[in-house]
Amino acid sequence: MRTSMPSPVATGSAPASGEAPPAADGSIRRLYEEHHGPLLRYVSGLIRGDRQRAEDFVQETLVRAWQSTATQPPDWSPSRAWLMRVAHNLVIDWARRERPHHEVAHEHALEHHAETVDPMSQAVQRRFMVHALSRLSHSHREVLFYVYVLGCTGSDAADALGIPPGTVKSRTHHAIRELRRRHPEHTRAAA
Repeated sequence: MRTSMPSPVATGSAPASGEAPPAADGSIRRLYEEHHGPLLRYVSGLIRGDRQRAEDFVQETLVRAWQSTATQPPDWSPSRAWLMRVAHNLVIDWARRERPHHEVAHEHALEHHAETVDPMSQAVQRRFMVHALSRLSHSHREVLFYVYVLGCTGSDAADALGIPPGTVKSRTHHAIRELRRRHPEHTRAAA
């Protein structure tokens, strides 16, 4: 992968639908300018400081976003959350490929001693979480999604939501406090 901004000619992989690539109208440049910095900070945090590799992941993410525009509705533009999820998946795939083989053998040994998963219990827990989160305000749900589901840092979540980092901390704190207040029977299990 290259470290400069991806161009449709250099990537050699235009969208397969036969449509003209969206970069002709400058959308790839807009995408790069709008999302490059936050994505680079997010990926750098995931891989702990390998800036060149982080840059590669960000560029691959932006290329995939550019390629996806051909299969989406004409007014579609990838959201920051979508881009972060793609970058996250790229990092996870890379980490799995790079993991030493002895760790995999060790994991298989642990699987024999692991507790069995109860699908009914998981379904009940999921239903409870959906119900509990649906009672929170939109802003509280949104910040919990970025912080806990996407795994964003406070500053990355702030960039994605367009709010100050202190507001992310405050909303996260108040959302969790509200969940605990409404469901005290689950606070010991979560602590």
